[in-house]
Amino acid sequence: MGKLLDKVILDNTVFSYLLSTGSILLAILFKKYLSQYIAGLLFRLAKRTSWQIDKKAFIDLLLAPLQGFLLVLIAFIALDKLHFPRLFLFDIHHITTRQIVDSIGNGLLIITFIWLLLRVIDFIALILDKRTNEHGNLRENQLIVFFRDFFKVIIGIIGLLLIIQFSFNKDIGPLLAGFGIIGAALALAAKESLENLIASFIIFFDKPFTVGDIVKVQQFTGTVEKIGLRSTRVRTDYKTYVTVPNKQMVDSIMDNLTLRTQRRADLRLELSLTTSKEQLQKLLDEIRELCNDPLILSKAILFNDIITNAFVITVEYYTGAIAAGQFNEVKQKINFGILSSLNQLGIELAGMNTEIRLSGDAQPK
Repeated sequence: MGKLLDKVILDNTVFSYLLSTGSILLAILFKKYLSQYIAGLLFRLAKRTSWQIDKKAFIDLLLAPLQGFLLVLIAFIALDKLHFPRLFLFDIHHITTRQIVDSIGNGLLIITFIWLLLRVIDFIALILDKRTNEHGNLRENQLIVFFRDFFKVIIGIIGLLLIIQFSFNKDIGPLLAGFGIIGAALALAAKESLENLIASFIIFFDKPFTVGDIVKVQQFTGTVEKIGLRSTRVRTDYKTYVTVPNKQMVDSIMDNLTLRTQRRADLRLELSLTTSKEQLQKLLDEIRELCNDPLILSKAILFNDIITNAFVITVEYYTGAIAAGQFNEVKQKINFGILSSLNQLGIELAGMNTEIRLSGDAQPK
């Protein structure tokens, strides 16, 4: 039995193969339990903070990447104990097969570790989002989403540089210096994109609007659904999905309708010149009575002007920051009431009747 274990096959003993294979099989069989145990340890460490952490959410986020990282790590260590068989050692475009295998292993290890870090960032963002919701500070949510995506991009770039360093054996020092020169050139070429990125920081810190706000910018009105690093997505009144560069959201005159304290309605009535003073006064009184609605906070009803062909009455009133549907119902109710008053008082609108008069004697032919 000892001779069998010491037998050399492809530059490695049978015992070495069994040890490496056994380690990998054990990792496959027990990766779930090992990952849950490590996740539980991390959870207990995280729970010592003041954060209210949901254990199930924590384990669900970390379990899959943790399993992948542990499996790759154990397989990497186990296989590293074996000697690369000389039979399979040859060059491919001046690169040995041993270097290719090592590069693949390093790359897998880095990728799974970066995956784990990305899930940790997602979990931290989830906790912060939950805390802001509990405190009712929903405007901080967009900042959390922004920095979550920002740090994920940074970690992704770091992961790419690590793969270049350890998988392709390239010194990233000169590469970073080259990136500096290339970055300067790209900065000039991508000036507009950089301006949008800077504008996104202005939006997140100045907070002129947030996700869920109804805004009016340029020639459309809609609800902000997402604020990204480059652009803001708005669902318009026509249910279309508009993407607006962040620079335009910052530089344009933007009206945040969600932050308004009142809604305003205007109505201009042009009445016939045959309307008497008593009729005008009666109409004004009835309109004021119509505007005694609990939802109307202030009003101004005036006999405003006398023009060539009409008496002009202006009706202006303000409600609270109620929903659009409720506001339209108030307008409709008052408009129907004014129409009813006009009919009851026998008042005509200017231009309703047109008379044509011919003067002078007709000349017989």
